[in-house]
Amino acid sequence: MGRRWVLIIAGLAFFNLNAFAQIGVVVELPPTANVDAIAQHAGGAVVAAIPEANQFLLSVPAAPNNMSSVSDVRWMELNRAATVPSAPRPKYLRQSNRAPADWYKGQPSFTLINVQQALTYSSGSGVIIADINGRVDESHPALIGHLMAGYDFVRERPNGVTALDDSSASYLDDSSASYLDAVTAAYINDSSASYLDDSSASYLDGQNPAYSHGTLTAGIIAAVAPSAIIMPLRAFDDSGSSDTFTVARAIRYAVNHGAQVINMSFGTPNDTSVLQSAVAYALSQNVIVTASAGNDNTSIPQYPAGYSGVLTTAATNLQDVKASFSNYGTPVFVDAPGVNIISAFPGNLYGVVSGTSFSAPITAAAAALLLAEGANSADASIGAGAVNIDPKNPPYAGQLGHGRINVLKTVNPN
Repeated sequence: MGRRWVLIIAGLAFFNLNAFAQIGVVVELPPTANVDAIAQHAGGAVVAAIPEANQFLLSVPAAPNNMSSVSDVRWMELNRAATVPSAPRPKYLRQSNRAPADWYKGQPSFTLINVQQALTYSSGSGVIIADINGRVDESHPALIGHLMAGYDFVRERPNGVTALDDSSASYLDDSSASYLDAVTAAYINDSSASYLDDSSASYLDGQNPAYSHGTLTAGIIAAVAPSAIIMPLRAFDDSGSSDTFTVARAIRYAVNHGAQVINMSFGTPNDTSVLQSAVAYALSQNVIVTASAGNDNTSIPQYPAGYSGVLTTAATNLQDVKASFSNYGTPVFVDAPGVNIISAFPGNLYGVVSGTSFSAPITAAAAALLLAEGANSADASIGAGAVNIDPKNPPYAGQLGHGRINVLKTVNPN
């Protein structure tokens, strides 16, 4: 397996994994600590920073072997990574030029949760929703007028720095489920939308699972809270790769640039200090944080969904039954439709997709509707307005949070 050795310098122990690879290590330091000196002693360099938190990403030639506290380091951890596996290509739809760009707002899943009735009370006017995701097709007709300037963190990711990936879980929470139920299929057949055959859609890259993810999620937010403003923050490249330090930077950027709601349609099994502290920072600034529960059909939490205070959303179908892929358990706050959801797809198309990724933005949009009404928070109203679906889910009774979201009851409980 090659030569292994331990290097101990300035109270830090490092374990050589690959003499030719640079490992990403995240540290939080006291304000008086000299991060450059610590990095140089470890034979590496500082490659990125979150200044207000005194958190730094170091590029070092070996991974930390000793995580115990040292005088100049509050905590230290590997920069964790995860990659989305290739998934089946979704069904693509093309809509008639005569149809409005948001024609999909009347789909059965949105009718079930009473979106259109809720919009007579609030449309989310003036509320900024940050969506941490892959790239967004800003030219899509369904998104024009809904987006503000965002930020691309992928362009700034340092080259040649390895982030440890010890997970087989999908980071972006879209499921490979692709079958249409009869109600959704009938809705599409009655509209002027039509499926593209494989040859027509051959230019779409099915091997890049994050290619459409940001556009799909933004399309859901735009339909449920049409007057809200979406801040697109790109933390994932087109192959679905990111790391916890980049995500933490995106969370803090959202807070510091006026976001009142942050949607996170992704998850990792790694409970990391850098991610936890970023979420805690957002919550301390009264920012509402929503996250997808995950698609592993397990009660084992993923993160950030597992952090206290996060409005974690599981996925259900049109019969209010938990989606077969959806996670459940203690972290779940509410449920929302997440099976065969229609939304905007890059290239002026529309897609039919499934996953808790597409349930979480419904909760984020509902929170925006509340904030636009003058509410100070969203937890109580969203939970109180939810429909108890435990009787329809005996195996998961008590593990689906407050129940399936009802947007009308959220904004108008009377």
